[in-house]
Amino acid sequence: MFATIRRGNLFAGLAFAMLAQPAIAQEAPFVSLEEALDLTGVADDATSSATNPRIVGPRSESEAAQALVGQARLRPNPEVSLEVENIAGSGAFSGLTATEYTLAIGQRIELGGKRGARVEAAEAQAQLANLRADLAGAELGFLVRERYVAAAAAASRVELARDVVDRNEELARIAGVLVEVGREPPLRALRAEAALAEARAELQAAEATSLAARTALASLWGEQGTPPFVPDAFPNIEPPAAVLASATGLQLQVARAESTAAAAEIDRERSLRIPDPVVSAGVRRFEESNDSAFLVGVSIPLPFWNRNQGNIDAAEARLRAANAREAVALADFEQAVARARSQYLAAVARVETLSTTSLPQAEEALRLVRIGYRNGRFPLIEVLSAAEARDTIREALITAEEDRGQAAAELVRLAAQ
Repeated sequence: MFATIRRGNLFAGLAFAMLAQPAIAQEAPFVSLEEALDLTGVADDATSSATNPRIVGPRSESEAAQALVGQARLRPNPEVSLEVENIAGSGAFSGLTATEYTLAIGQRIELGGKRGARVEAAEAQAQLANLRADLAGAELGFLVRERYVAAAAAASRVELARDVVDRNEELARIAGVLVEVGREPPLRALRAEAALAEARAELQAAEATSLAARTALASLWGEQGTPPFVPDAFPNIEPPAAVLASATGLQLQVARAESTAAAAEIDRERSLRIPDPVVSAGVRRFEESNDSAFLVGVSIPLPFWNRNQGNIDAAEARLRAANAREAVALADFEQAVARARSQYLAAVARVETLSTTSLPQAEEALRLVRIGYRNGRFPLIEVLSAAEARDTIREALITAEEDRGQAAAELVRLAAQ
């Protein structure tokens, strides 16, 4: 009956539907798109976001990056040293009479703006992690809308298949009556029974597809057992008015944040070229004379070979890579917006034409043919042809509404801020 269902896949779908019948028969609630978004944790006031691993993971990464900002602000710890000299030697240094005790405290002093560069790099990484967490939420919202639309389309196809079964049951009944009274040859009744059997098989395949679509949707919030039902009415997903007015989608923001973080990393690595002196001060006690003396000292690493040049070169290379990814992301973003917008407008036009012109005409033609068939003016083949034409238009309308919903969901994802 349906133009989009291949007969070769019919028996596989029928077998799967027979196995899935117990799950379909169980009671399950209906869920709206808003409820699905809330169950997944995408909604602003959702409470399930604290348990959904698709959101918990990116948000935990963001919290870790924020904790590293606090760590980067900390200064180096002071160092305490204790030295004992001239102990257990020979001659005048035997025993403990000539022992010298030195207690000192040292502090490494960061030069070259190390602390500021470190904090700036950590803050850039934290901003990047925040954007990635927001992007993960936007991607999850897209998955919910995409799978919900697919589930609604599957539910609509189930309703269409049920209508086809009801219609073929009526046609088979009428054909049987006409054969009994001698107005139709027996072949007509056999043809009607064959069409009814095929319609029932396609109904079971459509129910199996609907179950798979609902299961895929429920998996986004970890639903166990029978997945909830989805109404056969498509949700109204409003795409943003102007996605391309300002190129500030989350995907672009993430790409730009990667470039910013890479640039901050270069500054941090360059600050490490300058060695940090360690200033120390302490007291020394001479056991032999019971005298004490203060001491101060400075130690500075000599950057003869290691000036952190390898890390600087690597950071500069990563910045070039981040800039390249940003340019690619901008081009891909503009192309994705243009493609999704054209698909949405085309789907809207198809829905308008099919729902206001094509489907009403096909319904009227089928009604007239069925009236003529009951009165014996048309053969059964005419009724089946008119019904198949009507069902093809209904299937095309479902496909167009599904395409419209998917394109709108894509535009919402691209416009996420």
